[in-house]
Amino acid sequence: MSRVQGLAEIVLWVSDVEVSLDFYRSHFGLEVISPPEVPNKFLRVAQPDGDIPEMIVLIPHPHPDSYFPAHKEKEKRVLHHIAFRVDHRTYNELENRFIEVGIEIRHGVHPVLKGVRTFYVDDPDGNEIEVIGPA
Repeated sequence: MSRVQGLAEIVLWVSDVEVSLDFYRSHFGLEVISPPEVPNKFLRVAQPDGDIPEMIVLIPHPHPDSYFPAHKEKEKRVLHHIAFRVDHRTYNELENRFIEVGIEIRHGVHPVLKGVRTFYVDDPDGNEIEVIGPA
């Protein structure tokens, strides 16, 4: 049995914090929970029972110009992807939203979970984001 109660945070290097903030806030509705003066931006993904939210943390990369052009290539990325779990209605809304704004979506079949649908988009730094919803 797992000793872990949940996933508290995923930390991502970003080349432009404002561009990444806009992506995660406007498309996924994530809320910034860190004080404005903190350079690292903490975004609440979900608030399970208890005091510790699930978060994505955006950290400005110290060398964005030299790092990101090469690492947007999938074969050179360290992070494969992160996945968001959504309900049926939200899945359809997100899929349509990405299509409408011209962001490429890719569909897949989850290798373990049955009765789900998945699609993938890339964030501004090339990190792959999977969206998983019920079929």
